[in-house]
Amino acid sequence: MAALAGFIISLWAFWWGLGFLVYAMYVFVGVALVGWLIGRHGVEETVVERKADMEVLETGESVEVTLHVSNHGRFPVPWLLVEDFIPTAFLVRRPKRADVSGKRLTAARLRPGEDASLNYSVRFHYRGYYPLGPVLLESGDVFGLYRKSRVVDTLHYVTVLPEVVPIPGYDIASLRPVGEVRMTHRLFEDPTRIAGVRPYQKGDPLNRIHWRATARTGTLQSKTYEPSTVAGATLVLDFHKSGYADERGFYRSELAVTTVASLAYALGELSQQVGLVTNAADAAEHYRELYGVRGSETVVTFRRRAETGSNDPQARPIRVSNDRAPGQAYRIREILARVQLNDGLDMAGLISECESRLARDASVVVVLPTVTARTATALGGLRRQGYSVTVVLILGESTTYRRWAQPPEWAGLLLAEGIDFRQVEDEEALSHLCGGLWTR
Repeated sequence: MAALAGFIISLWAFWWGLGFLVYAMYVFVGVALVGWLIGRHGVEETVVERKADMEVLETGESVEVTLHVSNHGRFPVPWLLVEDFIPTAFLVRRPKRADVSGKRLTAARLRPGEDASLNYSVRFHYRGYYPLGPVLLESGDVFGLYRKSRVVDTLHYVTVLPEVVPIPGYDIASLRPVGEVRMTHRLFEDPTRIAGVRPYQKGDPLNRIHWRATARTGTLQSKTYEPSTVAGATLVLDFHKSGYADERGFYRSELAVTTVASLAYALGELSQQVGLVTNAADAAEHYRELYGVRGSETVVTFRRRAETGSNDPQARPIRVSNDRAPGQAYRIREILARVQLNDGLDMAGLISECESRLARDASVVVVLPTVTARTATALGGLRRQGYSVTVVLILGESTTYRRWAQPPEWAGLLLAEGIDFRQVEDEEALSHLCGGLWTR
C-alpha cells in the first residue's frame, strides 16, 4: 500500500512538474519495495527448532527448553521478534499450573546464515498435558512500513504425571488383604476348586464326570465347581464437570485423579489386573485442535483462537482394557495425566455405555465427587448383575458420612442400593483408604 501510494503521488508530481517531489517519491517507492521484499522473506526463510530435555515429568519437576532460530534466506532480517507460545491460562490463572524462568520472547537481527537462540525452563506444579509452542515470529523492514507474522508449527508436548500416594493393605471390594471375593453368580467357575457332585445332566463334558462317585453310586455323577474369584479392579473415574463446580472443584478433581492413579499402582504392586474407564476428555485431542497451526494463520488470529478457545464436550469414553502386564499401572497414569473435565457423558451414561465391556472377574471401583439418584440406580444395577461394586467418594468435610450421625442424602442412596463406599477428603485420608471397614 505504501509503494502504491508513493507511485500515485509521483505521477501527480510529474504531471505538475514538481521535480523534487518526483525524486523524493522515487526514493520512497524504492525503499518501500526493498522493505517489502525483505519483510516478506524475513519470516518465511526463518527456520525454528526446539529442544526439550524431557517429555515426561513428575509433578514439581522442570523442563529445560532451547529454541534455535536460523536465517536460511539470501536477505538479512533487520529485526525479528520470536516468542515460544505457552497458554496464558497455565501461567496466570489461579491456581497457577506452571512457572517460567528465563526468556520466551526475544528480538534478534540475523544476517544470511546467522542464527540465534533463547533458553528458558518451565516448572510444573500440577499433573497435565502441556503444549510448548507453536513459535510466533514477526518481522518487517527497517522503517516499519511492512510487518509480516508467521506461526511456526513446532508444537512440543510435556506430560506431567499425577502423584501416587502409597495405599498399604489394599483390600478394595473385600476384607481380605489381596482384594479377592467370591463372585455372586456362576458365570465363571474355577475348575481347580471342586465344590461337590450332582447327577449327570445332558450336555456335561466328559472331563466333568466324577468317575469315583459314578462307580460308587452306579449312576453318572458330575463335578460342581466353586465360582471363580474376583481379583483386581476396573477403575471408573467420574470426571463430569458438574460434579466439580464448587470453589474447591479444581483440588477435588486433582485428588480424584491421584486416587485412581494410587489405586492402579496398588493393584500393580500386587500383580493383579487393572483397567480404566472414564468420561473425561482427552487433552491430547483437544490441544491438537486448539493449538495446531491452520494454513497461513497470522499471530493475531492464532492468539485470539488459542486464548479464547473452550473445550468441546467429548462423548466417547476413555477406556483401558484390564491387564496384569507390569507396565499397566504406568500406562493408566500417563492417560490420567491428560484427562480434563468434560460436559459429555454423566456417570449413569458412562456405566450404560461401558457396562458390556467391564471385566466380570474384576471389582468395579468407582471414584466420583457426588452421588445422584440416577448414579446410585446405575451402580445398583451393576451390583445386581453380579459385579462387585465399590464407591470411593471425593468429598469435602461438610458432606463426610459419620456412622454415628444422620447420613447425608448421597450416603442414603448408596446404602439403599447395598453399595460399599469409602470417603477421601485429602491425600492423608487416601493413604488410609484401606484402614477401616466398609460401611453398608
